[in-house]
Amino acid sequence: MFGYIKIHKDELLVREYEAYKSVYCGLCKKLGKEYTFLSRFILSYDSTFYAIFLMSQNYKCTGFERKRCTCNPLKKCTFCKGGDEALSKAAALSVILSYYKLEDDVNDSKFFKRALIKLIKPVFSCWRKKAAKRFPIIDMYAKEMLYSQFEAEKNKDCCLDMAAEPTAKLLSNILSIESEDKTLKAVYEQFGYHIGRWIYLMDAVDDLRDDIKKHNFNPLMLLREEERNTESYRIILSRCLAQAFNAYNLIDITDFKGILNNIILKGLPLMQEKVLKGKKGDRNERSV
Repeated sequence: MFGYIKIHKDELLVREYEAYKSVYCGLCKKLGKEYTFLSRFILSYDSTFYAIFLMSQNYKCTGFERKRCTCNPLKKCTFCKGGDEALSKAAALSVILSYYKLEDDVNDSKFFKRALIKLIKPVFSCWRKKAAKRFPIIDMYAKEMLYSQFEAEKNKDCCLDMAAEPTAKLLSNILSIESEDKTLKAVYEQFGYHIGRWIYLMDAVDDLRDDIKKHNFNPLMLLREEERNTESYRIILSRCLAQAFNAYNLIDITDFKGILNNIILKGLPLMQEKVLKGKKGDRNERSV
């Protein structure tokens, strides 16, 4: 996961922030329980958002309880009660995407980094097999994304839209399985598609300087030279957010509405501006 889908903490009510932390800590606990202690290190804000979105729709959180933190027994944390299926899905998505990210990195990395990836890959492979056994559809879509991305980047006619399509489709497909209602399914698809596209393009902006230096593929280099500037990137990213918000407005949100509104209306635009201004690293924070 990329780590761009964050709250704007200063704009959250205290009770909303505590609720957000309860899902974040619950997901951390679920990762450790289902995929060993080490898997906690792949916990991300994106997967927390996914869990919260699921809880706002089909898998309700029935309350909160205080328990000791499994990473720091001297500390007490608030955990969400109920919503186990949402947390399991978010944990599975985390390990599956982390595994396929390693698969992708093998192709792009130099000797020493490639050797390190091959060393740790069996651990991620074990996690991924366990997650795929329980949620095969998520694994199928993630695998499709990886190979579609590889084919797009190798295509001599590749353009920005073609490069962003696999990640956009991944989120679109994963959210679409959450409803059997045709209308709601279409709304989920649109919401997931534009969030996925935004995430991919945010990562491209974030990594642009490094990719140019290392001669790695970056979709922004496919733009015309006069379009390769911060204002053009801002317009492209803001269009994604606007279309995602249009779809989000059609979804009936009851639980966690304040948190989701905060993320969509404040957290994402704030993160976008940070990345556009070249402030890297915020997405790698390990705790709320």
